[in-house]
Amino acid sequence: MSTPVTSGPADKAAVLVESLPYIRRFLGKVVVVKYGGNVLAAKPGQDAVDEEEALASFAEDIVLMRSVGMLPVVVHGGGPQIGALMERVGKEVQFLDGFRVTDADTIDLVRMVLVGKVNRDIVSTINVHGALAVGLSGEDANLINATARSEALGFVGDVVGVDPLIVHQLLAQGLIPVVATIGTDASGQAFNINADTAAGAIASALEAEKLVFLTDVAGLRSVPDDPDTLMHRASADELDAMIVSGAANGGMIPKVEACAKAVRNGVSRAHILDGRTPHALLLELFTDEGVGTMVGVDL
Repeated sequence: MSTPVTSGPADKAAVLVESLPYIRRFLGKVVVVKYGGNVLAAKPGQDAVDEEEALASFAEDIVLMRSVGMLPVVVHGGGPQIGALMERVGKEVQFLDGFRVTDADTIDLVRMVLVGKVNRDIVSTINVHGALAVGLSGEDANLINATARSEALGFVGDVVGVDPLIVHQLLAQGLIPVVATIGTDASGQAFNINADTAAGAIASALEAEKLVFLTDVAGLRSVPDDPDTLMHRASADELDAMIVSGAANGGMIPKVEACAKAVRNGVSRAHILDGRTPHALLLELFTDEGVGTMVGVDL
């Protein structure tokens, strides 16, 4: 086991000085942070204490961002937690083209997990550090307008519009919105929305300065199976090429698509980070080197 490196007063002061221009630059700016369900879910060999510590670290980052004048908005998924509940109640899990087939019973389970469990966990953990977080779903105030993706997938939805009024109102009151990605159509029917896609759409609607994806990988790789090919910067055009070539595959595709679309729709920068890294948000936003992949139109 390696010996922990301790920082002296000068090192700590240097970190604070390094962060100052970033704090000034992002003062009053909206930052949408997508916290993936795969970050919350315990990995093999990871116990519940580790999971709680990861969420606590994330909550500290979010509260610090708000404390220095940034306007964080948290958007979350919960795929692993949904799958776990379906298995526990004996409901068969089916996927089609990478999407969970969602019948009437399944959409009820999805709402229970996202709104009643994952959202509550994130809100309560943030609020340990101050009464700031407010939980809502895309159903509230018609935040996420959706339509059915296909008949075969059931109640899986595509985002057709975002009405950010309720989020703007919460931010104006100094609060931190935490959004569960359930959308509704004009009739009030609920749909399960891919959280990456929803986060990108919300960031665009809010004209956010940044869109950050916290997931279980360190960032984008030009060669998916080679950690040494981590890309620290990428353009939207490069992301398009990665999808075509297969360098972006599986669950990374909606993240890559959302990043490219968001920066083309006015979001200044998008980032993909490993949310299991302690304080990954702070390291990416407030240091020169960062820890993941930064995406922009002009990079």
